[in-house]
Amino acid sequence: MGEKAVVLLSGGIDSTTTLAIARDQGYEVYALSIDYGQKNHIELQKAQAVARFFKVKQHMITNVDLRPFGASALTTSQAVPKKRNLAEIGKRIPVTYVPARNTIFLSLALAWAEALGAAHIFMGANAMDYSGYPDCRPEYIRSFEKLANLATKAGVEGKTHYRIHTPLMELTKAEIIRQGLSLGVDYSLTHSCYDPTPEGMPCGRCDSCILRQKGFSKIGAHDPLEYV
Repeated sequence: MGEKAVVLLSGGIDSTTTLAIARDQGYEVYALSIDYGQKNHIELQKAQAVARFFKVKQHMITNVDLRPFGASALTTSQAVPKKRNLAEIGKRIPVTYVPARNTIFLSLALAWAEALGAAHIFMGANAMDYSGYPDCRPEYIRSFEKLANLATKAGVEGKTHYRIHTPLMELTKAEIIRQGLSLGVDYSLTHSCYDPTPEGMPCGRCDSCILRQKGFSKIGAHDPLEYV
């Protein structure tokens, strides 16, 4: 078995493909999912299905409720934007941005990695087909990696040099899906929608659904999800 790696797993296309890449590269995968009070809570069920599919070493779901802080359409009653074109999606940071979410997520992944004695953290951050989130940029990831090595006992003592892997950073959604399919990812297990029905069916109209459908269409592949 290879080196240990903590993989942040939301149950979406990007994190699932990232997990497949980590596994393909020979890492012993420890998947971490976060219940932060998100509207699309069904993604945690999908994350469990993905973790089982890939037979990860361990899958942990931890709770950090971000709803009291508000300021995001994913954690409050604020409406999720719908039917936006691609130019609108990439124009400015949308209301689906959750304040400091990736910093919180990476901090939790770092804590588990240090406890496990793992030097590697994988995250599905992407700077191409994305909605303008500031915590999905390469410079952010480089800064957090530096912080990880300054802020941990293992890093300061020189026992571990932490690396944050973002293998999807420069890929389009279509390229991500193509790579995932080549690695045997079953995208019927995944969830992308920001505003699903109470039964968990994706709306097909939010930014995330639009980017997902665009990705499948671009490579002529079938999206296995059924939309409202």
